[in-house]
Amino acid sequence: MKMKKRLIVVLIVFGFFVILLALIPKSFINEKPKVVIVLKVLNSQYWELIKAGAEKGFKDFGIEGKVVAPDDGSHEGQIEMLEVVMKENPGILIISPIYPDNMISYLEGVVEKNTPVMLIDTDALWQNKTTYIGTDNVSLGERAGALLGSQLQPGNEVAIIGVDSIGPVAEERIHGAKVSLEAIGIKVVTEEIDVSYGPLQVKEAVGTILEEYPRVKGIIATNDGMALDAVEAIQKEGLTIPVIGTDGINEMIELIEEGTLPGTVAQNPYDMGYLSVEAAMKVIEGGHVDRTIDSGVDIIVKGNAKNRLDFQKKLLR
Repeated sequence: MKMKKRLIVVLIVFGFFVILLALIPKSFINEKPKVVIVLKVLNSQYWELIKAGAEKGFKDFGIEGKVVAPDDGSHEGQIEMLEVVMKENPGILIISPIYPDNMISYLEGVVEKNTPVMLIDTDALWQNKTTYIGTDNVSLGERAGALLGSQLQPGNEVAIIGVDSIGPVAEERIHGAKVSLEAIGIKVVTEEIDVSYGPLQVKEAVGTILEEYPRVKGIIATNDGMALDAVEAIQKEGLTIPVIGTDGINEMIELIEEGTLPGTVAQNPYDMGYLSVEAAMKVIEGGHVDRTIDSGVDIIVKGNAKNRLDFQKKLLR
């Protein structure tokens, strides 16, 4: 008799849970973890490759995610976009802050709402970030300096050009490059790091460098846009001088493949996007992630340029 009563109780409880499950919306049962990635812009190959890597991660890890960026690439636009994004209550926010120092106070408010925040591409000295996913910019600079040095001789002179960045990115790349160049006896005669970012301004700056330092044998640029403009300015003067960029966008790789440039260093934006989503999945599952996740730096030369170019063109179709 007792066994019969127990069976009845079990059946009642089971029936209760069946009814309860039927009342729960299917959208809640099947709800995927939500991750939002806020980039600086989405109108260049570099950022498009980050987006492509992230979207592959969303698919592989079963995450409901999206990648957004302000149309004007401004700090104010990014803040406005964040305010909209946070109303959607994402499980994790991943952001590449345009002005890292000015963004921290806002991100503190996000963390206070129990939303983990990861930084991608651009790091900041901020205690409450979950992790930074991106390039070790000092290491990138060191490899850029070493690559340029391999094309030159001790005693040669070189120049460095870059945008006067708000964050530490350009500064770290320049520091790393100087360490490598000075170690092999190559002199950095000028650092034009306050160049306004625009093709005309960059070309004018490079023209001035070539006029004032006619013995310059190579140039390092802190991003590929400036590197491409530098190549044009050098060609206009009828010179052949190696230029090293940092991003590995298609136009730079094409110059290597056709023999105009000997090589360049390249970040891995696709990997950056994918690794950020992988890290988000670990956090969602309660796992551990390192405070820094290095997405690596590649050296692009004639031997591997075509494979890299084909891969990126496929992603950017």
